[in-house]
Amino acid sequence: MIPLKSKKELAILRDAGRILARIMQQVEESIRPGISTAEINSLTEKFIRGANCQPAFKGYKEYPEATCISINEEVVHGIPGSRVLTEGDIVSIDIGIEYQDYFADRAVTVALGKVEPRVKKLIEVTKKALSEGIKQAAVDNHLFDISYAIQEYVEKNGFFVVRDFVGHGIGTELHEEPEIPNFGRPHRGAVLKSGMVLAIEPMVNMGTWETRILDNGWTAVTKDGLPSAHFEHTIAVTEEGPEILTRLNG
Repeated sequence: MIPLKSKKELAILRDAGRILARIMQQVEESIRPGISTAEINSLTEKFIRGANCQPAFKGYKEYPEATCISINEEVVHGIPGSRVLTEGDIVSIDIGIEYQDYFADRAVTVALGKVEPRVKKLIEVTKKALSEGIKQAAVDNHLFDISYAIQEYVEKNGFFVVRDFVGHGIGTELHEEPEIPNFGRPHRGAVLKSGMVLAIEPMVNMGTWETRILDNGWTAVTKDGLPSAHFEHTIAVTEEGPEILTRLNG
């Protein structure tokens, strides 16, 4: 059963989304060569708590930190630590917050300085794939219409969607029904209804879609060591069309 949110709940989720959008903007402004992922994590937690929110990831299934920071070939769930960012890195930041007992989730990938053209394209394609998926989050569409739109756009641009990790419903829990793969056949899956709130998050690899988990038990990396990018928005399905909650003008 996919939960449907009431108008009151959607109002809280809109507030949570705007707060997270502001936090993400602050975090992006802090990312630069020479800063460690632990420092970014510490700043992010400060921003979250300063906004009267709680870091959603910290302690979730024993995850140790407030953010996931994944660099280059790291796909998702990178644990912040002593690693220092350098020119040419691409950095994926994934942040979740809890606000008034509701959750919002957002991820972006940024490039530090000059990167190879194909790496730049990887980031651009992943970001656009998220937009293509969101367009399909409309009343009476099917869940896998989102999945298909993402996969089609990514693959026609010569990249590969990760299949081991998926988007999800979100609301009073960080992860709710349904799971939202970034691949699939259109016109399949649950029919979308007004009041559904979804975290759509394409993860896209330059090479193979396959991943493996590092010894820390969390961090997923590409099997071939090539770069990966990740973008995510929390959106609401409404009668007026998909509403992006986690953007500043949302």
